[in-house]
Amino acid sequence: MSLGYAQKLSYKEDVGDVGMSEFFDTQDVLQHKIKQLAQMIKKSKHLVAFTGAGISTSCGIPDFRGPKGVWTLQREGKGVPEASLPFHRAAPSATHMALVELERAGILKFVISQNVDSLHLRSGIPRHKLSELHGNSFREVCPSCSTEYVRDFEVETIGLKETSRRCCDPKCGAKLKDSVLDWEDELPPKEMKAAEKHCRTADLVLCLGTSLQITPACNIPLKCIRNGGKMVIVNLQQTPKDKRASLVIHGLVDKVMAEVLQLLNMPIAPYVRVDLFQIIFNHVRSVSESKYTKWSLRVISVHGEKAPLPFIESVEVTFPDRPELKTAVLNQQPFLLKRETLKSRPLHMVLWVNFSEGCGCRFISIDLPVDFEASPDDISQDKNIVIQQLKKLANENQYCGQSSIVDRKHLPDSGKTVSTYAVATNIVQYNGLLPSKNSDVSELTNKVNGGQEKANLDDGIDIFNNIVPLKKVRSALTNKVNGGREKVNLDDGIGISTNSVSSQKVQSELTNEVNGGQEKINLDDGIDLSTNSTPSKKARVH
Repeated sequence: MSLGYAQKLSYKEDVGDVGMSEFFDTQDVLQHKIKQLAQMIKKSKHLVAFTGAGISTSCGIPDFRGPKGVWTLQREGKGVPEASLPFHRAAPSATHMALVELERAGILKFVISQNVDSLHLRSGIPRHKLSELHGNSFREVCPSCSTEYVRDFEVETIGLKETSRRCCDPKCGAKLKDSVLDWEDELPPKEMKAAEKHCRTADLVLCLGTSLQITPACNIPLKCIRNGGKMVIVNLQQTPKDKRASLVIHGLVDKVMAEVLQLLNMPIAPYVRVDLFQIIFNHVRSVSESKYTKWSLRVISVHGEKAPLPFIESVEVTFPDRPELKTAVLNQQPFLLKRETLKSRPLHMVLWVNFSEGCGCRFISIDLPVDFEASPDDISQDKNIVIQQLKKLANENQYCGQSSIVDRKHLPDSGKTVSTYAVATNIVQYNGLLPSKNSDVSELTNKVNGGQEKANLDDGIDIFNNIVPLKKVRSALTNKVNGGREKVNLDDGIGISTNSVSSQKVQSELTNEVNGGQEKINLDDGIDLSTNSTPSKKARVH
């Protein structure tokens, strides 16, 4: 649930029960019920999941009716609660990923969600196996040809209104609409039809993190019972449907689902998020006798030049072979640089792309060579293959920050070269209950055997890992304080990752033991290893 979504909703006096008390089964009772649920899932031939806001609270997204829910606090006159991270950076919970494992194993046949946070899609549930009854804050729909567009930014409107973008199909071009319902909007017939069909077929409907109060959605799971199936409810609050359920579990939904999958011998895989962006280099060849040429560089969203790019905070453009050219720091969107240089001399640029709050990696660097006298070669990779390879690499290394070019197209008529890049910006591991922190040390350049580690993917895509995995930084962080050294032990659980080491604890230098010796990286530029406050200058080893 988005706080923006809650604020955009029309006013409604009666939103049902709020501030509902939470109940917790005793440990013995909880374990007994978890074993029951595992057996029921194991025997199920057509399992359907019905999810509510409670499965996303551990992702940093407040619910509606709980003690600190949106509507609870609003009724108390306290306004909207604070989210722990930007909505667009929320990562799936252990429950989301547990459902993905069940779907991939062929056990879970369909997911029905009342949530608008897009986390089921991000987690990996296929769109054709998902009904989003109340819409999706990140999905736009073409009313003319029904094409759907899933964005990496929150769509600005709700209530099925027109947005500022159009359908990309050249034969259509209609104005797009958001997909999120307001109070007076009816549930979408297509989503309802699929949800009702699967509930009628289901032998087991698993209701997770929902108070089952919003009609008509809350009545859909009952269609399973009418046809001889069973309903299980996992929720901290009591619901109006508890008496109809075969099993009611009062416990943390992440804990319940993690332990259920453990009993089923199904480990929950890490979640890796891969984001895409484009770099447009524009150079129009001049027929004049001038020895200089004008060019521009723009970093944009893959959803269009005017679409927001929420996961990029700033871009630095450096010219390592041309010290006379000043580094450009682009702090605001659109990230646009215009320059005039000698056209007879090739240009080598390095772009440092700095990511925003909520990303597990702080930055990546991209080499961008330019020859004004020649056209660059086109590159065409399968986007899905590239994304899967980046996810695999991030999982193997247990940290994020890997990047790769997906495609490059030169448009001679306009003089533009459009390059699309993919980068693994988050990795979340699930240790039984809650997601662990992102493992990333993107402030460091890992020097092994005298140079950068280069990871070669099977289809020839080269990915430079400008990152030290957490396990390679084991010894200590040293911080000069009043002439002495304060030692921070990583083995005590302080990781160099999201929200881990504050800027006050890393001011002077970092010592990293490599091959028995100490490699010193100077941090005098003011590097900050926390997620929330990295300045533009980074510790870079060339």
